[in-house]
Order: sequence, then structure tokens, then C-alpha cells
Amino acid sequence: MKKREDGGLIPASEITPETVYLRRREWIQDVATLGLGIGMAPWLQAAYAVPAWLQASVSQHRTRRVVTTSDTLTPFEDVTSYNNYYEFGLEKDDPAAHAHQLTTDPWSVRIEGECAKPGTYTLEDILKPHTFEDRVYRFRCVEAWSMVVPWMGFSLGDLLRRFHPLSSARYVSFTTLYRPAEMPGQRVPELSWPYVEGLRMDEAMHPLTLLAVGLYGRALPPQNGAPLRLIVPWKYGFKSIKSIVNIRFTSTRPATTWALSAPNEYGFYANVNPQVDHPRWSQARERRLPNSLFNPNWHETLLFNGYAAQVASLYAGMDLRRNF
Repeated sequence: MKKREDGGLIPASEITPETVYLRRREWIQDVATLGLGIGMAPWLQAAYAVPAWLQASVSQHRTRRVVTTSDTLTPFEDVTSYNNYYEFGLEKDDPAAHAHQLTTDPWSVRIEGECAKPGTYTLEDILKPHTFEDRVYRFRCVEAWSMVVPWMGFSLGDLLRRFHPLSSARYVSFTTLYRPAEMPGQRVPELSWPYVEGLRMDEAMHPLTLLAVGLYGRALPPQNGAPLRLIVPWKYGFKSIKSIVNIRFTSTRPATTWALSAPNEYGFYANVNPQVDHPRWSQARERRLPNSLFNPNWHETLLFNGYAAQVASLYAGMDLRRNF
């Protein structure tokens, strides 16, 4: 089996985990269809609390599969139970424990700023014109843990072009839902709510940047950012904002949540760079899920998370230490 650590695309037929992925997907669908399961966890039940038309679209999709790594897929159970989502709490298991409270239907996204077609669009407005793809991406957290996830969605750029951004639009920002009644983490001032992230327009338009609606062939569970989240695979996970309700085009760099909260630790760009340590830990290695005391599952961190061949040109001439 040939590996490409530079992030080059390789056919799905060459990837050993394909059969594992399909078996797990069938198992999940069977559980959902039966509506049974001894001690079925709340997070698993919550994964299906989505609009019927969206679940049908996700479950019955017939699209190509884009595989960008031959690394073994992270099990569904780990992907959906070990999450950073401070709106539901600071611990990794808090989102899975509390996100079932989140109401995701109905859902709308407000488009604002320097574009020709601003307005409020329903989730169906946003998704219906697009064909979903399965994309297997590495996903790297700044805290030195990582996953390999089969996300499903479509290129963010395809959506943004529908709103005809003006030539003055150099950045695009995203805002997470603010609903403290359903998101208990927002009741404490750990961060400035609502959560805001942003990209340069060329980053947002890059074909690797994904607007995700599902994973492992199912609609996104609430703890993973339902119903709509961003995936920017060459950046640390905090750039991949969840539960998006606002997209704004702007000529100036947006003030983003983590860069405001701890500017010495979290920069605007957040590109994965093993040579730039976080002030409190090294970024040279990552601990892939699943892992344990006796099987720590360490991997060397790859520049741009292994996608340097595709994205390094976006930062030509930039000091990647200063612009972290």
C-alpha cells in the first residue's frame, strides 16, 4: 500500500480502511433504522435528531470519495465522543454528554458584508444546490491530539461564490450559534461568545476547504458541529468552526475568538507547523485517537498537517513563525 504523506490525492481503491469504513457505516445505519440498542448512548441518539430531508440526502448520497491520506480511520465512537466544543463544556466528553440539548431544526445562516447577495438563507437553501462528497482528512488539534475522519460535505468556495463576493472582500468570517439555554458552556465567560473564526478569501476558496454536513456517512451529530461546520485540514482544529449561523465578507481581518482570548498562543493563521511550539507544549508530535497508556499512538506532526503540496503556495514569502 502506497502512502503519500505530502497530502497528494490517492484513489479510494488503494486505501485499506475502505472496507472498515463501509462496515461501520452499515452498522450505524442499522442501529438508526432499528431504533434499538441496549444502553444506546445519548450522543448516538442525538446524531439522528436532524431534518428528515437532510438525513435522507446524506444517507443516500452517491458521490466520489476523496482520500488524502492512507492513515487508518479513527473509529466513529472516538470521533463522536472526544471533542473540543466549549459551548458545551471544557472537558472532552462534555459535548457528547450535553449536545443532545441543541435544536438544529429549523436552521438558517445569515450572509452579510461585502457581497452582492446578502440575506438570511435556510439550511435547505444552503445545501440543496450542492452535491456532497466523502473526504477523508487528517484533523489536528493544537493540543497535540489528532484524528483521521471521513467527513462529508462540499467545497466552501462553491457556496461563497453563490453570494458574489465583491472585489473588496479579502476575508470571510464565521459565527457559531449563540444559545445559552441549550449550550451550557456559554453561560460562563470562558470565552467571548459567540465564537467567531475567519479565513483569508484565498484560503476559503481553496478546494480542500470543506463545509461539512456529515461524517461516516451520517449527518453530523450535534457534538461534532451540526448541522453545518467548517473543515480546514491544514490548520489546527479551532479554525474549523461549528454550528455556523453567520457568514460575513469583509475587507479587513476579522477579530477571531481564540486570537482575542490568548493572542500569544493562538494566531489568526493557525497553520499546523511542527517547528512552532505552543507556549505550553511541543507541536512536534501528535497523539492519534484511539490511544492508551500502553499504546500512545504517537505520530510525527507534518507541516501543514501533510497538505503542504496543496497549500504552501498560499503563504509564499510569509514568516510562518511570526504568522502562526
